[in-house]
Amino acid sequence: MFTFSPIGFVKSPYTETSKIPRGCGAKHDAEGVLEILPEFAPGLLDIEGFSHLYVVWTFDRADGFDLVAHPPTDEKRPHGVFATRSPRRPNPIALTVVELLGREGGSLRVRGVDMLDGTPILDIKPYLSSIPEEKLQRGWLKEAEDRKAKGE
Repeated sequence: MFTFSPIGFVKSPYTETSKIPRGCGAKHDAEGVLEILPEFAPGLLDIEGFSHLYVVWTFDRADGFDLVAHPPTDEKRPHGVFATRSPRRPNPIALTVVELLGREGGSLRVRGVDMLDGTPILDIKPYLSSIPEEKLQRGWLKEAEDRKAKGE
């Protein structure tokens, strides 16, 4: 068994899940603040040098899980939960990439939040990727986007 404790909490403009942009073409450009608890703030040393961050957080309001999901991007077709960003997961953890706009003490101003206000943060890591964009594949999501573009 694993036990996690939050290192901080998200200040987000979203108080309801239904307000978070979802589906094809959803833009995650909302700004928010990652409020790091004082005892963990020393861990932010030198974070200002990174443009983007991974934020590991928990779906603390999710109830139960489904192994097959119907994401809003492709509601008519089922997909395994591990091929989606569904909050209803066996381990309700999430990962978001945000743009770091600035730091004031233990507060990180960021763009790209897609979590509810008050969401517990489990970890933060600098975003680093060595995978060239031309090698990235979007799986079923690309197919769903193509169908939407064709009006299907």
